[in-house]
Amino acid sequence: MRRRERGFTLIELMIAVVVVGILASIALPVYSGYVERARRTDGHAGLMNAAQQLERCYTVQSSYSGCTVTATSPDSNYAISLTGSSTSTAYTLTAHYVGGGDDGCDGNLTLTHRGVRGPDACW
Repeated sequence: MRRRERGFTLIELMIAVVVVGILASIALPVYSGYVERARRTDGHAGLMNAAQQLERCYTVQSSYSGCTVTATSPDSNYAISLTGSSTSTAYTLTAHYVGGGDDGCDGNLTLTHRGVRGPDACW
């Protein structure tokens, strides 16, 4: 009597590889989108923290002139800076992405004293 050997055939193995490939091709872009949004959320938090610092400074000094902000976002993915003119009544904050990878935005995140956010697609 011959004993039948057990194992996978080449066709069964190729079907398994194809199924794993299809699942990976669907899951990887979705995961990348989640990672990009998480990075942008770090930039949003950094801008909001900097805006709160400026508002506290304005409360004390009645002016935005001479106020400073933190240099990075909470996870250090963005460099936060005061751009344009920081006058006694207005400011514009900019978050420049410095982390590895991509944040999915075409430009820097911005926030003004009036709460105007840009670019719209990144908020």
